[in-house]
Amino acid sequence: MAEQLELVPAPASPTSPRRRARGPAASVPLAQTDPVATVLVETPLAHLDRSFEYAVPADLDEAARPGVRVRVRFAGRDHDGFLLTREAHAEHEGRLAPLRSVVSPEPVLTPAVLDAAREVAAHYGGTLSDTVRLAVPPRHARAERAVPPRPGPGEAEDHEPGPGVDPAGDTAIDPAWTAYPAGPALLRRLRDGQAPAAAWLALPGQGPGDDWPDAIAAAVAATTAGGRGALVVVPDRRDVERVMGPVTRAVGEGHVVRLTADLGPEARYTAFLRALRGHARVVVGTRASGFAPVPDLGLVVCWDEADDLHEEPRAPYPHVREVLRRRARREGAALLVGGFTRSVVVQQWVDEGVVAPVVADTDRVRGVAPAVVVAGEGHQEERDPAARTARLPSVAWRALRAGLESDRPVLVQVPRQGYVLGLACQDCRTPVRCERCQGPVGAGGPVAGSQGPPACRWCSTEVPVDHACTECGSRRRRATGMGERRTAEELGRAFPGTRVVSSGGEHVVDEVEGGATLVVATPGAEPWAETGYAAAVLLDGWSLLERADLDAPVEALRRWCAAAALVRARPRAAPARRGPAVVLCGVPPHGSLPAVEALVRWDPAWLARRELGDRATLGLPPATRQVEVSGPVGAVDQAGRALARVGHRLLGTVPLDGGEGEGRRARATVREGDGHDLAQAVHTVRAERSARKAPEALRLVLDGHAQ
Repeated sequence: MAEQLELVPAPASPTSPRRRARGPAASVPLAQTDPVATVLVETPLAHLDRSFEYAVPADLDEAARPGVRVRVRFAGRDHDGFLLTREAHAEHEGRLAPLRSVVSPEPVLTPAVLDAAREVAAHYGGTLSDTVRLAVPPRHARAERAVPPRPGPGEAEDHEPGPGVDPAGDTAIDPAWTAYPAGPALLRRLRDGQAPAAAWLALPGQGPGDDWPDAIAAAVAATTAGGRGALVVVPDRRDVERVMGPVTRAVGEGHVVRLTADLGPEARYTAFLRALRGHARVVVGTRASGFAPVPDLGLVVCWDEADDLHEEPRAPYPHVREVLRRRARREGAALLVGGFTRSVVVQQWVDEGVVAPVVADTDRVRGVAPAVVVAGEGHQEERDPAARTARLPSVAWRALRAGLESDRPVLVQVPRQGYVLGLACQDCRTPVRCERCQGPVGAGGPVAGSQGPPACRWCSTEVPVDHACTECGSRRRRATGMGERRTAEELGRAFPGTRVVSSGGEHVVDEVEGGATLVVATPGAEPWAETGYAAAVLLDGWSLLERADLDAPVEALRRWCAAAALVRARPRAAPARRGPAVVLCGVPPHGSLPAVEALVRWDPAWLARRELGDRATLGLPPATRQVEVSGPVGAVDQAGRALARVGHRLLGTVPLDGGEGEGRRARATVREGDGHDLAQAVHTVRAERSARKAPEALRLVLDGHAQ
């Protein structure tokens, strides 16, 4: 306790100026120069979100550099931390505890990353310690010894110019960017060392050499040709694999490293060190690479920026898109956020002039975008009365049959994984509920096969086959929702002799070969086909549109476009296609739903502008910031009232489950008040709860649904 009290600064006198000590007092010989170290102690306690001063022993003087990991005594225990600065004098006038040790002489926390972490922590109302934990992976001693301290002879030399750069040093017009009027200018500015910021809408249906990975590779090549590094962040491992090939060919294998959380401790830390020590000028990875220490950073890229995989599930819950924007601004790097659609947040950036739109001409978009048909529209009901209500109407069957006859794969997107997702009474349509937790009951359950007994999808409790309906007593049941496995099974019977591939959940297929193949996949798990898909059918559109989320329309469009963009037009020499390229099933006519209309017109920017305007009128994110507070109902109510007392607006509290007593959980939404800083208020709530050792776990997420 005495050691901890020594770390707490004495209160300043209100009448006299604060004095600086000439030097720190300590029980060991100290460094002659800058004997005071400010240390960020790794602690989850929000009320200790600041640096602490320690004395630097003489024997640690050389190793104790800013950015290194250190071990210190804190609150009676040894803690890890990061040395932030060395100072000549201490703010604390008493005795300073000395550094215990320098864990590693490697300065893993660079000044640029530290500054970005400070900004991100302040923006999301979090702590610097939590943010740095996301930025710097755990140390691995063997990896630290294996990576040379600096690039070897020839390793740091410039590579041969990539396809987007000519030997004379001028940026050539890369084929992947010729469709965008602003594309050549973007590459030139990257090559010249400038820092443009762009919101890019990629064209759908592009083949190898023109697709989005090739465009990203060309932008990276232009950046490295100008002598700077690049960081590319994509949603998942499959996207990393798709980008690595073109980027490696563009800049050279020795200059690129992949950095993802699933690499394992040693491989991840090795990749981190290769970037930190200058062996790799380009980093390609998932959200774990958002803070990668790329030297002389010249370009940051966020592909499919609205994908929820870019949202960090750990405090302070930052979005990669925001992390990269702040890094680009602080480090003077270019920013490129792209995808087949545009989030409402990026649309706000476009309207505010933060980023410039990079889009293709309307005629070019119409020439490559797939033809989309909404099942049940027009004269379809005259031929098929069930076109609007059937799960797989005749227009969808014709599209799949025509695609398979062209000897290319076809895609069926199913919003949910599993077998039969829900059961209801055949007579009165009352949903079957679990008697234990009131969760939905499906055939097969989450852990059983397709032939398993009905089971709860929440707690896995099996439900008797002869379970009687709670409303009418009937023992007959009907399916209310089907997953990708049941859909693949039914389509396999409908198209005998056709190869059927199912992709979703724990079994995700990366790529399918050419030839007649029927692929059934959940959103985000669609395999890539080198020949492109001949057709795509998007099932159960209602399940995406009816999600209880603010971003449901924008997210539904993003998932539909991601699948439809994999459809590629036939070569001109091929016979005319019979049937549409993309069929959307299970939605009302497109004129009544903006998301459906945006898909038919292939105009995602129009939907983003419309959503932003509506949200600005209603005061919803991202026009206004808000925080979601979730946890035990008592703690949620207390935090909501605390935020309301400092000028913010508590919109309401809703229960999250059917628990009773102290076990009940709830979620409250608090909107930022005019002239008040919600992020600072969230940090204060976290600090107050930490200081009084509140036992309940509370989750406070800023801008969680501002997509």
